[in-house]
Amino acid sequence: MMRLALLIATACTSFAASAAALGVQELFDSLAHAKPARAAFHEKKFVTLLDKPVESSGELVFTPPARLEKRTTAPRAESVVVDGDVLTLERAGKKQALKLREHPAIAVLVESIRSTLAGDLASLTKTYSTALAGDTAKWRLTLRPLDPALGTLVERLEIGGSQAQVRTVEIFQADGDRSVMTLTPLAK
Repeated sequence: MMRLALLIATACTSFAASAAALGVQELFDSLAHAKPARAAFHEKKFVTLLDKPVESSGELVFTPPARLEKRTTAPRAESVVVDGDVLTLERAGKKQALKLREHPAIAVLVESIRSTLAGDLASLTKTYSTALAGDTAKWRLTLRPLDPALGTLVERLEIGGSQAQVRTVEIFQADGDRSVMTLTPLAK
């Protein structure tokens, strides 16, 4: 009986160790092989000057390697499309386009999400340090800007998921504001 208990304990410990052994490269390999994604999003922005969070919802579409679309449907329609180096914002019937290379603070946030969704660890680690916690069933990737100048804008990003799916994106700004986006996969 003691021997059986020891075998079970050893097996459980071995399973737990292998589940916890998810590495950053392994995660990014699985993200790189995932199919293009569509997800419903719900976002809460916590702004220190406001009493309650600002909420929005809509659809997020990623087409590897460089197209990211965020279509907000509530509380009002808005579209943000990033394709390559160009970000196009459409709101209230007006369009505005800007080059990401001319707006580094925006570019770094866009690239953190695009690089993660694309499974492009090499691009991500040019700008961020990475720390991964959890296992394939539930993981959390923490990104911290390497450039001290970017650190004055963004303290860190925390991207959480399961398997090869991103489920949450939290952005912690240096000024104390933060946003939390929850993603729910949609059928292709």
